[in-house]
Amino acid sequence: MRGRSKGAGGVIKGSLADATKPKDMLTIRNAVAEDCGVLGDIYAHNVLTGTATFETTPPDRLEMTRRLGTIQGAGLPYLVAELDGEIVGFAYAGPYRERYAYRFTLGNSVYVAGHAQGRGAGRGLMSELIAQCRALDYRQMIAVVGDDNAASIKLHESLGFRRAGTLIGAGYKLGRWVDVALLQRALGPGNETAPLA
Repeated sequence: MRGRSKGAGGVIKGSLADATKPKDMLTIRNAVAEDCGVLGDIYAHNVLTGTATFETTPPDRLEMTRRLGTIQGAGLPYLVAELDGEIVGFAYAGPYRERYAYRFTLGNSVYVAGHAQGRGAGRGLMSELIAQCRALDYRQMIAVVGDDNAASIKLHESLGFRRAGTLIGAGYKLGRWVDVALLQRALGPGNETAPLA
C-alpha cells in the first residue's frame, strides 16, 4: 500500500490511486460493535448473491456482533476498511480448525462491498491482517475460497498464498455445485522452526 502510515490506535492510512481514478483515502482499523450494521449489510450481499461464503441466510446484527466479540475475545484481529470515511469491507482471522494441533494455523475471511471492489480495500485489509497474525506468532494462514471467485483467488495469490488443493463440488449454492480452492501461506518462519509454546 503506497503512502502507508500508522496512526493512533493502530489505524493504517494510505492513498491509493491509478491512472483512471481520483485518490482514495484508505483507512484500516479495528472493528467495533457499532460497525456491525454496515458489516452485516456487506456480508448479507455476499450471502445472497455469490459464493464468497457458503452461508445461505444472512446473520442479523446481533449475530454479527456476537461473531465480532468471539474473534476479538480470542485475541485475533477483526478489521474494517474505510474509503474516504465510508466502511466498505472487513476481514478477520479465526482458528482454522478446533483440534489442538491446529492452534498455530488460522483461517481468514475478507469481504468488500461491490461498489468498492478494485479500489484496494481488499488488499489493504489482507495485508494488515497478515501482518497482525504474523506478529501474534501464528505460523500458517488458510483461505477457503469458492473456486469461481477469481478476484479473491488472485488477491490471495498476490499476497503470497499458494493453491494447496481443490475440493470438487464441495458446496451447493445458487442452484449449482461449487468447487472450493484451498490456498495457504506461511506466517513468519512458518513450519521451519518449532513454535514458542
